[in-house]
Amino acid sequence: MTSGRSVLLLAHTGRPAAVRSAQLVHERLSRAGLTVRMLKNEVEELAGEGCVLSPIEVVAPAGAAEGAELVMVLGGDGTLLRAAETARPAGVPLLGVNLGHVGFLAEAEREDLGETVRNVVNRDYDVEERMTLDVAVFNGGRGDSAPPVRTWALNDATLEKGEARRILETVLEIDDRPLSRWACDGVVCATPTGSTAHAFSAGGPVVWPDVEALLVVPISAHALFARPMVVGPRATVALEVVPNTAPGVLWCDGRRMVELPAGARIEITRADTPVRLARLHRAPFTDRLVAKFGLPVSGWRGRGEHGR
Repeated sequence: MTSGRSVLLLAHTGRPAAVRSAQLVHERLSRAGLTVRMLKNEVEELAGEGCVLSPIEVVAPAGAAEGAELVMVLGGDGTLLRAAETARPAGVPLLGVNLGHVGFLAEAEREDLGETVRNVVNRDYDVEERMTLDVAVFNGGRGDSAPPVRTWALNDATLEKGEARRILETVLEIDDRPLSRWACDGVVCATPTGSTAHAFSAGGPVVWPDVEALLVVPISAHALFARPMVVGPRATVALEVVPNTAPGVLWCDGRRMVELPAGARIEITRADTPVRLARLHRAPFTDRLVAKFGLPVSGWRGRGEHGR
């Protein structure tokens, strides 16, 4: 007899560690009386690896998280970004268990999986909301009468050059005013959550997640003014592919792609719908940075060493 509680389990099924972890999570959640849901294709892929889970509630991708209390994700940040597509419209928190490398979005590591399941069973976790981006693409430019292509991002919306051998020509606009024209490889517009991802690799700053802001980070721009910028959360950031130049391409979280002809325009604003993340640890973000990036802190003494 179940408790009426259900957890949607999403896994990077191509990894042996994910197969073993899915089996452990399913077994312990089921034993505690929770219903475990999984997508049909993932159930089949696990079965192909010799991992047959029973009982299991098989669900279709559309609405898979509706009514669940949690989406538990086994994999790296890419798997968690995929899971966000399912969890966000349902308003269900995500809990990531890192089976990848850095796993910045994940809350737990594989070696802590047993304790993590106990936290889920006991509802011993907090939920925080992370800012997301609304992205509108006008393929005919600002005067385009056709409805825009709309998408969203948790980490970042990145304009990139569409042809490897040709540079991207783009104009940046902030709040309806042009700021600069760049010949570049691309431009990353990121949330604070995404500041440790693509924007960080491009030389952008790390922004603490409780800061409400948008980052604009040019990639290999040939221009005097090409520094990363941080703008307010109510700003509208627009990027236009200069007419009669090479086409571009838009990637949102590295998952959703829109091709951009010359003359296309992208408008990026803060979205009304956040992504909710389940947090097991109350440690400050500083500690997460140190742990995930392996930052050297030896020699630190702290206030206590000085009698304060």
